[in-house]
Amino acid sequence: MHGKEDAIEHAVEKTVEVTTAGLAPPPARGSTFSPFRYPVFRAIWTANLFSNLGSTLQGVGAAWLMTELTASHQLVALVQASATVPIMLFGVFAGAIADNYDRRQVMLVAQVGMLVVSSALAALAYAHLLSPFLLLAFTLSVGIGTALNSPAWQASVRQQVEPREIPQAIALNSISFNIARSVGPALGGLLMSIWDVSFAFAINAVSYIGLIGVLLWWRPEARPVQADRRPILPAVAVGIRFCAANRPLRRLLLRGFALGFSLSAYQSLLPAVVSGNLRGTELDFGLMLGLFGIGSIIAAPLTGTIRRRIGLEGILALGAGMFVFSMSLVAEAFDIRHALPAAFVAGLAWVMILTTLNTAVQLRSPDAILGRCLSIYQAVTFGGMAVGSWIWGSVADWKGLPFALHAGSIFLALSFVLLRIVAPLPKPGEGVLKQD
Repeated sequence: MHGKEDAIEHAVEKTVEVTTAGLAPPPARGSTFSPFRYPVFRAIWTANLFSNLGSTLQGVGAAWLMTELTASHQLVALVQASATVPIMLFGVFAGAIADNYDRRQVMLVAQVGMLVVSSALAALAYAHLLSPFLLLAFTLSVGIGTALNSPAWQASVRQQVEPREIPQAIALNSISFNIARSVGPALGGLLMSIWDVSFAFAINAVSYIGLIGVLLWWRPEARPVQADRRPILPAVAVGIRFCAANRPLRRLLLRGFALGFSLSAYQSLLPAVVSGNLRGTELDFGLMLGLFGIGSIIAAPLTGTIRRRIGLEGILALGAGMFVFSMSLVAEAFDIRHALPAAFVAGLAWVMILTTLNTAVQLRSPDAILGRCLSIYQAVTFGGMAVGSWIWGSVADWKGLPFALHAGSIFLALSFVLLRIVAPLPKPGEGVLKQD
């Protein structure tokens, strides 16, 4: 058995190469925005920004619509869970697909599928034919598209920029997502207040068209590993064995699950908090999410510097502490003005935590199985979020929203302290693969 695993690791190590033919001349390292010098990265980033904006509009609309369709905190929380469950269930298979096939084509299939589903959702919302469970079915379907798209999209960064630019490219992709988080919620709240939720869903459907066009235009050179495709299940097994045998990755995955489980208390219960305890409107909900996005944008370019100064453990401890503050404040607030600082701080912490974990996994994953490693990381982290959303929603129905949020804060603090002892994060350079 050990001989077979050694052979797998040896084969994986031999494929840690990145195809960068056709890219612009390599820019100087060190600039946060240097990946924008690559035309392919710039085009995909811009199109993805608008797609992220549409996705944010749909997420805001679905969450708020559920508060109007039902009084159950659990069903409101399950809107968040329905977007992450597919990543937990299908993400690992999506990673194997991303490694076995042309990642551009995988992204195209996913984007077209989400365009069709989102168009149908907008039509049914306009006709007022949505029920709570039908809404969950649609958000689940969009989540399946996201699960298929995400590993291919993240792994394709290595085909868009030089290896030394990967951390900066990851940070910029995070900025794109969080620009949408800052603008989208306020825009979504405005659209829902002057029109209705179907308009937000329709804009999301249209937003996929630009990214589909860019992907049709992009013609990356075929990756060498495509000639050595494995059947999906054996390919998944290779990725799981590698992550299970690699101690730094194993510890990162465990920490990702625990953090995802804890952070979901804030994410999944926020719509119910705004419409309930805070007695807010669609605009108030959009404002809370908008401040979350602004905090994320501010944190993204600073995360690398902070991480270099205080290390992986330090930046995750800082982020966890900030989330404890945010959840505790939201739990006790009964006026939207008192809750706004919590949203901003939560946005800062969200990017510090998830960008740090994503970068740490990428730098320790060989290109040959990068899609699988990323999908396993996402399945574990978003699986924690999905399970947490269901549990925290059930706790809120049982004991109330403040109790559930305080319970989430306590669990986050205790689990972080325990896992820091049991599963310490990798030290600087530990397990990092050499990039040519």
